[in-house]
Amino acid sequence: MSTPIEVVHNASASRFEARVEGLLCRADYRLDGGVMRIFHTEVAPALEGRGIAAALVRAALDYAAANGLKVAPHCSYVRAYMRRHPNTHGLLAPDVSL
Repeated sequence: MSTPIEVVHNASASRFEARVEGLLCRADYRLDGGVMRIFHTEVAPALEGRGIAAALVRAALDYAAANGLKVAPHCSYVRAYMRRHPNTHGLLAPDVSL
């Protein structure tokens, strides 16, 4: 059984973070009016394949949904995540496609 990934919203740094084995993993965003522009996710190579990036993106999308924000996925990982999860398509900003 794996340990749950604890994701923290660091609003002052405009990112969602998780520390895993002492390494910082993150999903960076910018707010542009009512749109959350997620432009970068980063997980150390030694930690890849553990679902950390998915947990970061899920937290960011949950935050957007809870706060009435739309999402513009500028990061290829976020676009791929949203493609695989049709339930997130309602969060897409107008004129944004996957």
